[in-house]
Amino acid sequence: MPDAKDDPVAIHPDLAEVLFTEAQLQTRVKSLAAEIKSVYGKDEFTIVSLINGAVMFTADLMREIDNPVRLDCIRVTSYGVHTKSIGTPQIIHSLTLDIMKRDVLLIDDILDTGKTLKLVSDLIRKLSPSSLRTCVLLDKKARREVPLEADFVGFEIPDKFVVGYGLDFAERYRNLPCIGVLKPERQKAPVWASG
Repeated sequence: MPDAKDDPVAIHPDLAEVLFTEAQLQTRVKSLAAEIKSVYGKDEFTIVSLINGAVMFTADLMREIDNPVRLDCIRVTSYGVHTKSIGTPQIIHSLTLDIMKRDVLLIDDILDTGKTLKLVSDLIRKLSPSSLRTCVLLDKKARREVPLEADFVGFEIPDKFVVGYGLDFAERYRNLPCIGVLKPERQKAPVWASG
């Protein structure tokens, strides 16, 4: 009997469609790593990952980069149990590393309104890094509210609510190996998310 992972038709029952398969994600992560390495050369840089969403993307990307890198994480909240950003994002946990006069690469899972990336970019700039570049796995230009573009982009996507590969809805679906569009009937705050 074939494994469900080998069956291109088998997708999670809560997904309306798969936008990017596990193989497509792995291929793009490798090419993004090459783009990043071409900019930094062999120099050291500091990766700042926005968690929880970018944790899988960051881990896979780091494995493809052989530069000396330091890693720090910032925790930001902006969605909660909603499918759209709920106003002003808030930093819940900030940096622990000193990034003054360091080259910094800020990594996020998705760039949509731009509010989160702008908030964190402004915070990092106040800490006087030598340089700051941004890398996002997904770019949803249709939702942009802040004039902001990332330096490195994995994929541009349409204005659909996506989950998987670190992206969540009410903290679920992060562990899916693909990125897919969540079915509309699943885009309501579930009972288990309220407490």
